[in-house]
Amino acid sequence: MEMNSQKSSSVPTKDITPIQQMIASCSGAIITSLFVTPLDVVKIRLQAQNNPFPKGKCFVFCNGLMDHICVCENVNSKAWYKTPGHFTGTLDAFIKIIRMEGVSSLWSGLPPTLVMAVPATVIYFTCYDQLCAVLKHRMGERSDYAPLLAGAIARVGSATVISPLELVRTKMQSEKQSYQELSAIIRSALHNKGWRSLWRGWGPTLLRDVPFSAMYWFNYEKGKVWLCQYYNCTDPTVAITFTAGALSGSFASVITLPFDVVKTKRQVELGELQTIKLSTHVSSSTYHVMKRIVAENGVSGLFAGFLPRLIKVAPACAIMISTYEFGKAFFHRYNQKKQRGTQLQPSTCSHSEKH
Repeated sequence: MEMNSQKSSSVPTKDITPIQQMIASCSGAIITSLFVTPLDVVKIRLQAQNNPFPKGKCFVFCNGLMDHICVCENVNSKAWYKTPGHFTGTLDAFIKIIRMEGVSSLWSGLPPTLVMAVPATVIYFTCYDQLCAVLKHRMGERSDYAPLLAGAIARVGSATVISPLELVRTKMQSEKQSYQELSAIIRSALHNKGWRSLWRGWGPTLLRDVPFSAMYWFNYEKGKVWLCQYYNCTDPTVAITFTAGALSGSFASVITLPFDVVKTKRQVELGELQTIKLSTHVSSSTYHVMKRIVAENGVSGLFAGFLPRLIKVAPACAIMISTYEFGKAFFHRYNQKKQRGTQLQPSTCSHSEKH
């Protein structure tokens, strides 16, 4: 029974092309960012109100797809993250921003980050599906663990591709350099510090994202099959994929929260060190940052921001996976209809010839 449900509860990868998978993941990425970005914009504005951002200060901006380090470029209060406002809470901030600055202000800071986040998401989801199909075929009886392994490998691949680009984006924003000046700095860094300098901060990113992805995909696939069995349906509905995505994302985010705290702290420190042009060797290793957090705030310090992370991750995972699965199902139906049309065409022609 479980084997049959698992087989029918997701669109087979061979039934849709990699290009169609890319279009589905790209659409999902854009829809997710449009829904989740306003939450982070409001969070950042509330932070800036309580603790004003000075020049060179770094903060983390999340568009629902990935985290980005943003640098306060100057003391100009007109910057979107510093616009004056007197908010008493999240709901009040939403209402006042819309009323005073317009609805579009809720998506401030989004366009530059999408340049990085959408390709990363497309690489990640397409690689996961392709790898999962291959691993399920080769692992035989242990195919249940294919999503766990495929999720981890896909995340390593996307993080490796995007990490140098994110480093370059942060440097361009903080120092307002042209592409020509930036290429000279990158060549100098490669000459003095080697290729590894382009992947600074890659380790902490993997420590958080790889376990998250492995747990997320394993629990998502299991949850999706279980929900299909529970509701006695062969194909997962949008509600089923949405629920499975939210639950698996919530579980994975809680387990990997300590690594998220460490990664965020290291990202911010690294961004600020780059801005004020100090040696990046000042930044500690993941282990030392973790020790410092425990020494300053106790073990509970590693779980700081538990609720905000959960509120951010659960809807982002749910929206992304449900729109992605919907896109795949759409292309699956489209390909089947096209195939049926192609099969019917010769018989139609021969019939007309007889007449």
